[in-house]
Amino acid sequence: TRNRTDHRSMNWTPLVIIALAILVIVVSWYFFEGSWDRRLFSTEAGKVCQNFNAVEAAAFLRDHPGTQVLDVRSEGEHAGGALPGAVNVSLGDAAFETKIGGLDRKRPVLVYCAGGFRSRKAVERLKAMGFENIRHLHRGYMSWKSDQNTQP
Repeated sequence: TRNRTDHRSMNWTPLVIIALAILVIVVSWYFFEGSWDRRLFSTEAGKVCQNFNAVEAAAFLRDHPGTQVLDVRSEGEHAGGALPGAVNVSLGDAAFETKIGGLDRKRPVLVYCAGGFRSRKAVERLKAMGFENIRHLHRGYMSWKSDQNTQP
């Protein structure tokens, strides 16, 4: 008998390695984001900083029509669609803090980007600038746009 190779069988090793790598990345991001959120959205005396899903954000905006809505995406992204009444100041703008300085630090502000990463960075900056009433749209405009409960 000779040793014959069955050409129909597939070497699964590369696929298993790729699947495990993707799993490690996803799980790592989950724990990183959770740790970041626990630190970022912790309560401080006299200040509010909350992470809202799209439905919670829509309800908050209905109940608090004076909320300042801050879109930290690029100008092009903003032009493609935005939350009602949003002011666009890109997080990448060199004058970001100067432009944000015109917002009322005591009134509620809802911050968002496309997926939630840049807006989390913006929340850190807003907190450092003394904003007292910050809401963040978890998963950003993508979650708002895809959730039918946020649409008029």
